Amino acid sequence: MANAANPALQNLAILVGEWEVELSFPTDPPGRVVGHASCAWLTDGAFIRLENTGDSQKAICIIGRDDSAEPYTMLYFDHRGVSRVYLMSLEGGEWKQWREAPGFSQRFVGAFSDDGNSITARWEKSSDGAHWEHDFDLRYTRVG
Repeated sequence: MANAANPALQNLAILVGEWEVELSFPTDPPGRVVGHASCAWLTDGAFIRLENTGDSQKAICIIGRDDSAEPYTMLYFDHRGVSRVYLMSLEGGEWKQWREAPGFSQRFVGAFSDDGNSITARWEKSSDGAHWEHDFDLRYTRVG
């Protein structure tokens, strides 16, 4: 028996597809990594799976939502063995991810282009949850 699609995830459909991802790091000299992201419905629309691959960047996220809570939950795991839980929102053309953790909080803000085929984003980090610094920029470009 197939699962029913989760109606709480329907506005995430804009993420579904294949993306080229470019990361830009504010180092001296500036660093740049290009990779690929694939976003697909999982188990007939019950969840979304976001997988990032690149030269040295491999990560997978599973996105879902509690029926009684507004933010989405994103479970993250990467090639380094890092496992994190982020909260996430996507509305009005703005994609946000955030986590508060002792010693290392993070936040992400991405803006969709008018046609939905690119996302310009940035990550920030904080060691105390009060003072934030730029970590790196991203650009997603839809390729399929």
